Amino acid sequence: MNSNINNSRPIFVVGAPRSGTTLFQYMLRSHPNISLPTGESHFFIPLLRKADSFGDLSRKDNIRKVLEAMYKQSANFLDTDIHGLQFDIDRLSNELYQEGRYTIAAIIAGLFEKNALGEGKQRWGDKTPYYVLHMKTLLQSFPDAQFIHLIRDGRDCALSMFERKHDFGVYNIFFAAKYWEIYVELGRQMGLEFGDGVYHEIRYEDLLENPAQIMRGVCEFLKEPYSDSLVNFKKSGEAGKTPLLQKPVQNTNKEKWREKMTLRQITLFEGAVMETLKTCGYPLITHARPIPLPIKALWRFHNYIFNQYRKLYIKRKRK
Repeated sequence: MNSNINNSRPIFVVGAPRSGTTLFQYMLRSHPNISLPTGESHFFIPLLRKADSFGDLSRKDNIRKVLEAMYKQSANFLDTDIHGLQFDIDRLSNELYQEGRYTIAAIIAGLFEKNALGEGKQRWGDKTPYYVLHMKTLLQSFPDAQFIHLIRDGRDCALSMFERKHDFGVYNIFFAAKYWEIYVELGRQMGLEFGDGVYHEIRYEDLLENPAQIMRGVCEFLKEPYSDSLVNFKKSGEAGKTPLLQKPVQNTNKEKWREKMTLRQITLFEGAVMETLKTCGYPLITHARPIPLPIKALWRFHNYIFNQYRKLYIKRKRK
């Protein structure tokens, strides 16, 4: 397959939390033509939502305000996770102004394009999982964008979310199931609207089982030549990153829920989201039935109470 040398379409990697997007990010950024930062930006949607608050972006001082807001939102990302560019607000304000970057999308694209150029690459991308909830907004702002949606068995996602339950505000199996379902279903719904040239879906388990085959499919979708570097990707040297990033792809990192969940937990999870599990190709192992509305309400209230207690604890700790 020949690469289109003019192909500069941005790439968004999205998915439910704990779906393997970080592993995929490191694989994809190893492609010789594709630049992805090593963290998550988080500032696209907040900046796009309040675009009017920055005033006339054909004024350099207002472009600077956008960059300042960007840095306030994601300083660590801009300082440590973009590797082809130093985030110098003064220099960037001048350059973006001179280049006529007079919209939020143009400013963001300018930043990522400069970062890609600094890495010697043509295309830029971003991995921020929750953007799966905002794909329509992103496509409106970046009309030539392509989306890669990673889906992982929700039962394994739940186990992984519980390891960071305070980050995600997830305190019971039912809530974890519905949390996962919202991300997966909305992403798939948008995918149906966007079509095959814009949206590509990957199951995390398939990526682990046959990484070369899955990455060849990704390259075909992106209209990029396949490279062995995608599978033999550059591992992270940072101890704080996902442990899997220190090793080759591990095809055993799946179905941990079979051993780590109780039968009661599995039954509750499958009862909460059985149709989504089935449509994504994940087998049910219990005879779970749909959960009655009063029981759903109790589980939601349970999660709400734990979240409120957590907020109160943090508030008292800060005093």
